[in-house]
Amino acid sequence: MTFDELELDDALCQAVADMGFTTPTSIQELVVPPAMEGKDILASAPTGTGKTAAFLLPACQFLLDYPRQKPGATRILILTPTRELALQVYGQAMAITKHTELVCGVITGGINYGTDIDTLQKNLDILVATPGRLFEHIQNEKADCRDIECLILDEADRMLDMGFSGIVNQIAAEARWRKQNMLFSATLEGGGVKRFSNELLKDPVVVEASPSRKEKNKIHQWYHLADDYAHKEALLEYILKNQVTNAIVFVKTRDRLQALKDSLASKGIMVCWLQGEMPQDKRNAALARFKSGDVPVLLATDVAARGIDVPNVSHVINFDMPRKADIYVHRVGRTGRAGAKGTAISLVEAHDIEMVGKASRYSGEPLKARVIDSLRPKHKAPKKIPKKKKASKKAPSKVKKKTTSKAKKKK
Repeated sequence: MTFDELELDDALCQAVADMGFTTPTSIQELVVPPAMEGKDILASAPTGTGKTAAFLLPACQFLLDYPRQKPGATRILILTPTRELALQVYGQAMAITKHTELVCGVITGGINYGTDIDTLQKNLDILVATPGRLFEHIQNEKADCRDIECLILDEADRMLDMGFSGIVNQIAAEARWRKQNMLFSATLEGGGVKRFSNELLKDPVVVEASPSRKEKNKIHQWYHLADDYAHKEALLEYILKNQVTNAIVFVKTRDRLQALKDSLASKGIMVCWLQGEMPQDKRNAALARFKSGDVPVLLATDVAARGIDVPNVSHVINFDMPRKADIYVHRVGRTGRAGAKGTAISLVEAHDIEMVGKASRYSGEPLKARVIDSLRPKHKAPKKIPKKKKASKKAPSKVKKKTTSKAKKKK
């Protein structure tokens, strides 16, 4: 299939050709036709398979088919959970609308309020925003949602994780006259996304895209067993100096990130970093240095696990394992994008072994242990004890066991 066969305007087909795309990805093939019919969409697709264009193309086609009749406020609202993702989506919106007269804008936290006001005063066709900052403007009566005809939520599962569901519902209530909704999530599993979709969508077309072999991430994944923190640092230093072109290294807290940054710098390894509560200009500067190749290593907390889109990242390294398996998948999705090859390495202490199994099952990929000869672990991985056996040991009697088991089933 070609983009022409999706019945898109010539200006949009020319734009995607300029961007280097010749054929639609699987998620685009599945989403664009029903979205152009005005249907609500509930979609999931792996990272790096073209989902941003999957919602931008039908939204832009609608705007071209039904041009603005008079000056007014935003017509298409796209909400994203993070600043970085908002800027990425805005960049793609600008590229896709290049040969049209459609007007795009972006509003995120960390930017001067005056800049936001200038943006909101334009006759915006498409606005990309983070929920918190947009809601501030709504409360201050600076943003008008009455003209919104389509609401798009990107990475809705991440919005839920970050506690934005209440604000998103309030924004949706302000845009109650809209005709269409699209909700995109990395996974449709879990009650949170289902409740979210039930509140916002009407009879949605449900799309779960399986990428083709060409699109599918080719990510080699393995882990190194570490005896302790010092051993983990030594493994990281070896990998960064001997195996890596460039890498995103994930750390679980800001304090550990700062300590690791100083340690790597003392060993002659140049790094930049992203973390929560960081001024937007510094976040943008850090990403720019990493994207340009000036600095080969980007340290990040999980605040930055979503929304980073850097082409050709050779490695993702989990210095600290994440707390949940889906976060592992989002992290490793920063490499091997759009069919490129990538490598994901986890540095695992004894208390992380259970998460290795969970991550492997969730991602559907085996995670096997590897060893660096000069840095072999002194201890073997602990044997995992099944949870059921643990529970039965604690039960004082057979009667108690049965009662507990039934109670669990009821739950």
